[in-house]
Amino acid sequence: MSGPTPRLLTLLSLLQSRRDWPGHVLADRLEVTPRTVRRDVDRLRGLGYAITAVKGPDGGYRLAAGAQLPPLLFDDEQAVALAVALRRMPSSGVDLGDAADRALITVQQVMPSRLRHRINGIGFMDAGVALRLEPRVLEAVSAATRERRLIRFDYGEHAGQPSREVEPHAVVVRGGRWYLIAWDTGPDDWRIYRLDKMEPKFSAGRLFTRRAIPTGDARSYLAARIKGSEAADAWACHGEFLLELPAADIAPWLGDGELEQLSSSSCRVRVGSWSWAGLMAWVVRFDAPFTILGPDALIDSISGFANRLVAARPATRPQDPA
Repeated sequence: MSGPTPRLLTLLSLLQSRRDWPGHVLADRLEVTPRTVRRDVDRLRGLGYAITAVKGPDGGYRLAAGAQLPPLLFDDEQAVALAVALRRMPSSGVDLGDAADRALITVQQVMPSRLRHRINGIGFMDAGVALRLEPRVLEAVSAATRERRLIRFDYGEHAGQPSREVEPHAVVVRGGRWYLIAWDTGPDDWRIYRLDKMEPKFSAGRLFTRRAIPTGDARSYLAARIKGSEAADAWACHGEFLLELPAADIAPWLGDGELEQLSSSSCRVRVGSWSWAGLMAWVVRFDAPFTILGPDALIDSISGFANRLVAARPATRPQDPA
């Protein structure tokens, strides 16, 4: 053994591999003295692991029932992270049923009581997402991405049409949805596909050579395309407004915009959108007084936006039923 910590992990691994271990056998396996084994067992007990002494001619040790997993040593922060991650599984969109709950219960069974009580105290409800992703689809797409193999699939409303064949470059999660960034061999161009709409064909495709993603990485490329851009994570249009509202009323809707509080009841806001009309739609949602500060192109678009709103008003209103 190279040191006390690796030896403790090895000792835990041995104890969970069979019911009873004579002390001298453990000492031989660990290449230490029986006295050192006793000290290591006491250290594990101090960490909260339930190890009992076995009576008999040889003596020995037994790890409490329930240690079905490889040895787990968590500090408080790791235990909290594990509990939160497993309890947030519904928001991932992956349809695992109750697997995350069962996994957390299984891990708790081999944790020291101190940490088990700590994570039991973390409770919250995860509303999840409406879209559900089948694990087999995630596994198939992830494997093809990792192995650099082409993948074929039917896609959403286009099911029944010829399958698509793509070079999968990366899987990215954003807002509870799973996306595949891929080079489509049909149009010979980059495409983004939602995994919940894919039905993969489970035959191994040929190997491909990775290409350079236009923005440099998959996350920024997805962010750019969501903003209507091909090459940069930036909105096509930006606007500045003086909005007569306190910052607390604006902040929940700011997204990746910028806010400067000018007074207790007014703020300067800079936001982005796909179009000038999109910027106007963003600001009128607040139903509060505002002034457009720029740019000129946004100011020039006001009349056209106003005309479309007026034109949308019906000439006559439907009569209320008698």
